[in-house]
Amino acid sequence: MRLGPSERMHAPVDKSECALARMPGGQGLTSGAAGRKSLAMHRIFALQTRGPGLTEFTAPVAEWLCARPRTGVLTLMVRHTSASLLIQENADPDVQADLQAFFARLVPPADDPAMGWITHRDEGPDDMPAHIKAALLPISLQIPVIDGRMGLGTWQGIYLFEHRRAPMRREVLAMLVPAAD
Repeated sequence: MRLGPSERMHAPVDKSECALARMPGGQGLTSGAAGRKSLAMHRIFALQTRGPGLTEFTAPVAEWLCARPRTGVLTLMVRHTSASLLIQENADPDVQADLQAFFARLVPPADDPAMGWITHRDEGPDDMPAHIKAALLPISLQIPVIDGRMGLGTWQGIYLFEHRRAPMRREVLAMLVPAAD
């Protein structure tokens, strides 16, 4: 049975009981292995995109980590279903243009005749293709951190890849889990 837009059901989330309700802060205790407590730090990065394309946010992540001279693993996760995350070259803007062109050719908008098979069209011709691109690309990244610095290569940057046509406000959850002593 197919549900109309007003009949769709989403599982209710009681944010008052969620750790995410306290997210905009800097650190909190989380349960570790075997019931031990570990000090994991977290933050939400709010990013404004200009529509489709890559938005680099390496610098704010590096600044946040710099104030926490720790070694561990950084996990980044985009909290949306029509955007993704990439570690990509940050020196030549042609790389970003080529990536955007490739994915636009791979998954054209729903109003393209080749995409006539798409049934989800409630949010416009760019919505379902954006979900497909987000399913093909990573929505989370893990980056080693050593003494407060990310283990990225010389030409690597962290990007949010916006798949919708309009500018969007996106959130990326960052969590630094310190290495065991």
